[in-house]
Amino acid sequence: MSVVLFDVQEGVAIITLNRPEKMNAFNREMSLLVQEKLDLCKEDKSIRCVVLTGNGKAFSAGQDLAEVVDPEGPGMRRILSEHFNPIIIKIRELKKPVVAAINGVAAGAGANIPLCCDIIVATRSAVFIQAFSKIGLIPDSGGTFFLPRLIGWQKATALMMLGDKISATEAERMGMIYQCIDDDQFEVTVQEMARKLANMPTMGLAFTKKALQWSSTHTIYEQLHNEDKLQQWAAATADFKEGVAAFLEKRIPSFKGE
Repeated sequence: MSVVLFDVQEGVAIITLNRPEKMNAFNREMSLLVQEKLDLCKEDKSIRCVVLTGNGKAFSAGQDLAEVVDPEGPGMRRILSEHFNPIIIKIRELKKPVVAAINGVAAGAGANIPLCCDIIVATRSAVFIQAFSKIGLIPDSGGTFFLPRLIGWQKATALMMLGDKISATEAERMGMIYQCIDDDQFEVTVQEMARKLANMPTMGLAFTKKALQWSSTHTIYEQLHNEDKLQQWAAATADFKEGVAAFLEKRIPSFKGE
């Protein structure tokens, strides 16, 4: 069976990490397949929301260390430049919402890749670990960019240096994730959220994603200009016209993602 499962239903693509016997640790095959599936999500107009999750008891334990120390392996530089960094960029550039559904342990790169997604939800039993310091590495996969912006400089520094295990409940409290969900309600809640996103005005969501991304590196004056530009683009979409018409006609809108 493939190390990455891929399923599309009702406009929602589900990318599932599938090395449960290795706690879904990333190797080259898995990393390249995730990139391939993200490219499919980009090209397929019928896909309007993406869910990234794991199979088994873990979301992902991060990089498979056996591959790192393998003298015939890709080496750390290629692991970052060809495996993890492209995944981060593809998720951020995807003009569709990406939900990270954390079903269990998320450690190392497995804890940081979700941070670049648009919405993060987790089972109540899930845990997050910035495990890099325990083996003498620095946090990668965008962690040093996203985590301080989500929870603040002090919290991020402490978690990265101490490598503490953080429960999903605590992650929600500190703003690392959007929602902590009881395990027995997790799958149905994720499905409902993803379907809701898939039926919303996709281009408007993409412009929102772009605006938030620009806000990280622009002044308030530049951001007001960016909002003006993006709002003009949003107002020119068919979904905006449908949304206004539905509001005035007091009916449920039927968005097409156009």
